[in-house]
Amino acid sequence: MKRFRDLMVVSLVLVVGLAPAALAQSPAEIEAALKSAHARYKDLKEGANADYIPALAKVDPNIFGIVVVTTDGKVYTVGDVTSEVSIQSISKVFTMARVMEEQGPEAIASNMGVDATGQVFNSIVAVEQHKGAEMNAMVNPGAITATSMVKGATSEEIWGSIIGTYSDFDGRKLSVNQEVYKPEAETNQRNQAIAMLMYAYGHIKAEPLRATDIYTRQCSVNVNAKDLAVMAATLANGGKNPLTGKQVINTQNVPEILAVMATAGLYDDSGKWLFSTGLPAKSGVGGGILAVSPGKFGIAAIAPPLDKAGNSVKAQKAIADVSNALGGNPYAPKPR
Repeated sequence: MKRFRDLMVVSLVLVVGLAPAALAQSPAEIEAALKSAHARYKDLKEGANADYIPALAKVDPNIFGIVVVTTDGKVYTVGDVTSEVSIQSISKVFTMARVMEEQGPEAIASNMGVDATGQVFNSIVAVEQHKGAEMNAMVNPGAITATSMVKGATSEEIWGSIIGTYSDFDGRKLSVNQEVYKPEAETNQRNQAIAMLMYAYGHIKAEPLRATDIYTRQCSVNVNAKDLAVMAATLANGGKNPLTGKQVINTQNVPEILAVMATAGLYDDSGKWLFSTGLPAKSGVGGGILAVSPGKFGIAAIAPPLDKAGNSVKAQKAIADVSNALGGNPYAPKPR
């Protein structure tokens, strides 16, 4: 496992080394790329809001904002970048990061695994297939297990660690949307069942229902497009928030975080996304997507209408266009 981690660190160094420390494009060119993508997709009517929670269904479907934050701390925005939505599954990235910071990446790899399951994000079949051993922290069984691994003697102590980590990644204090959390906590029986199975197979060590409740709370944190872009830029900058200057997580943990994001960050369409953009990314059914161009920038977009896989239609298209315009794909080096 140590050899795997060392190889991952070397891999990230090589990828970052292919890209300059700052974007080659001028601020005017970056702003032009954002404006072009926003104009191209703002009137797109594809997709629909998630509706399994009333609060998600009634979010304004016309919210659409895109933000780029560079690793040298420059912020570029277009559209609605202040309206908030619930972070949902994007939270999985940062809880996993918390566990890696406390226990090392091996704790994630050895407990629930890092492979894509080949099943839907909340599959019980996937848990049964390998007794919970071949999960991924970007799907619900692995994510709830990761939440259960965060250190703390009480629910509030664990929650304080999680929300503190999110806030450090963002650079501002984040909070829970109670209108989302309460009904989701009342209807999360499937996630409770998944947690009990992971507990039965020994991956969750104690208090599976507590882990489910905390997981539900973390999914209900409110964020806007700028929040998500700063969080992505912190990963792009080796775990150091480029706006606050705070080293949020150990730089050596970043390669594994990005690898897991790349493996299963966009649900069933993760392979298609990576093929098209090369960017480690994570989506949430609240309508947000964040993506990381290592060593260059973090980018995020929010637009609530989702496709059949649960990913924002507009956000996918906008992020891909902007990243392509800025040379964000780490798998596309230019010869010297």
